[in-house]
Amino acid sequence: MTASTPPSVETPETPPIGHEHSDVSGGWLRPAVFGAMDGLVSNAALIAGVAGGTQDATDSNAVVLAGLAGLAAGAFSMAAGEYASVASQSEAAEREIAKERQEILTNPEAERAELVEMLTEKGLDAELAEEVATQVHRNVDAAVAVHAMEEFGVDPDELASPTVAAVSSFLSFSLGALVPVVPFLVDGDALPWAIGLTLVALFLCGAVVTRLTSRPWWFGGLRQVLLGGAAFVLTFWIGSLVGAGLG
Repeated sequence: MTASTPPSVETPETPPIGHEHSDVSGGWLRPAVFGAMDGLVSNAALIAGVAGGTQDATDSNAVVLAGLAGLAAGAFSMAAGEYASVASQSEAAEREIAKERQEILTNPEAERAELVEMLTEKGLDAELAEEVATQVHRNVDAAVAVHAMEEFGVDPDELASPTVAAVSSFLSFSLGALVPVVPFLVDGDALPWAIGLTLVALFLCGAVVTRLTSRPWWFGGLRQVLLGGAAFVLTFWIGSLVGAGLG
């Protein structure tokens, strides 16, 4: 008697994931964005202030010199500040991770019970939480990673790089700060072109950044234009007052 072959059961295929996430936790995004914005606004405002204070002069050398000096000083300052900030943040995270590792090694049962409590607070059944915590604690590195993420929101494998942050900040600030200087290198009396070009660049940067947020592109662009425009007007006015007082 031939054994009958059981009918095949078709299992539904898991549908593919229809989206991808942007990198919002890496060490390059924030310094690059703020570097470009800061370079555009601060150097254009600096140029506007110097132009306002020397608007009776026919020589634009002072404006160009101020713009290039502001570019260099700002780029190095941003890079140094980002490196120190991110390095300190990463070192503080590493210290907490080391403390968590030591606690897991010396008091594993208490740490496992702590993980069970955290998992049940997130909605897992007590029995399932016990099983998950037991499996996680079979590997020290896995236990450290899970506890670090649950207790202070840090992934030990995803710490930001201070070098990446510094380089990103330096390059983006330099590019942003160069925009308002370029018109003066072509034409000595180029303040309107410098401000106009900077406002266009600010709008584009603001619009691009909103692709990573829930805001519409035009909102981010206009917001940056308004903030940058206010900075230009105020520094030009202050420069004019100072220039008149020194004249």
